[in-house]
Amino acid sequence: MPRLFVALPVPEEIADDLLALQSGVPDARWIAPENFHVTLCFAGAVHGAVMRDLEDELADIASPRFAVALAGVEQFSSGKQPRALVATVERSDRLAWLQQKVSTVARNCGIEVERRKFRPHVTLAYLNRPAPARVAAWIQGHNLLKSPPFVVTSFGLYSSWLGDQASSYRLERSYRLDGG
Repeated sequence: MPRLFVALPVPEEIADDLLALQSGVPDARWIAPENFHVTLCFAGAVHGAVMRDLEDELADIASPRFAVALAGVEQFSSGKQPRALVATVERSDRLAWLQQKVSTVARNCGIEVERRKFRPHVTLAYLNRPAPARVAAWIQGHNLLKSPPFVVTSFGLYSSWLGDQASSYRLERSYRLDGG
């Protein structure tokens, strides 16, 4: 049974820029650029009928295209322990609306959706007890990250498959946003 999530793809030119940030923290598990995304909703393990319902309901979301940009980096922590390095996404009303709409659709399909505050980001690395000084130096060295805006033309339903070293993601279905 796949683990599902709904996300925005990261354009290749932005992924290439993010790839250049992936060094300087020993023992970080750096994410492959083809797996970069901005999660809108994590659905978790979903049975076939619920997945089909979710696929159908997501198709009913109508939204115009909109632009987003990356601005800065930070760490996500569990308690005081850093767990991930991320590039943050600038807040946008359209992005917040789309995330809320996708989460509502998932809940309506019977999926338990986390209710924590939406913090749009692209995960760059997962950490396992890193040296705090290395993490701090990495953040300080990259905190002025600013990408050019990129237009969001679609979002996708992805499945996550656990591998030996890392998860791999597969696009199950893409949903185009209106051009207007």
